[in-house]
Amino acid sequence: MKNVKKSWIIIAVIIVLVLIGYSSIKGTYNKMVMQDEAVTAQWAQVENVYQRRADLIPNLVNTVKGYADFEQKTLTDVIEARSKATSITVDPSNLNANSIQQFEAAQQGLSSALSRLMVVVERYPDLKANQNFLELQTQLERTENRIAVERRSFNDAARSFNTYIRSFPQTLFAGMFGFEQKAYFQSTEGAETAPEVQF
Repeated sequence: MKNVKKSWIIIAVIIVLVLIGYSSIKGTYNKMVMQDEAVTAQWAQVENVYQRRADLIPNLVNTVKGYADFEQKTLTDVIEARSKATSITVDPSNLNANSIQQFEAAQQGLSSALSRLMVVVERYPDLKANQNFLELQTQLERTENRIAVERRSFNDAARSFNTYIRSFPQTLFAGMFGFEQKAYFQSTEGAETAPEVQF
């Protein structure tokens, strides 16, 4: 009788340990999934604001085109940069440093072309006074600010996810379940140096 009682106690302890282990692994896995989904959702927001910028550009180009003596090469550069930027897509399930760098390089090319456009616009006082142009320029500036905010939010979500999966004991399960660290948006090369302004 004692052996039977002892066997039931051992079986009960094993069942309790299995349930605790299962519950712990399930909770860890579910939290990794939730944080992974948060990073994916934040990436979608980053793409959303970049798309908003890309959608504004045709209107901006058309407004600028109305000024006959405007430099055609500058407009062509902006159109080509927009085309290249919108052709790069990143699979949210594969957010690694390389894919983010490719995406950012294309977006940086568009930013550079837009900057050149704005410099050239300075030579056209009538264009600078055009209400449509001013409105589009304001929308573009606001969108650039949104891009910065969404990139920061993406980096925060990625940091939270990366910290969680690298912490013990989650690190044991992260590899087992295929969760890998997410890459961050990095500042562009040379961003640490302030631009030199000369008068």
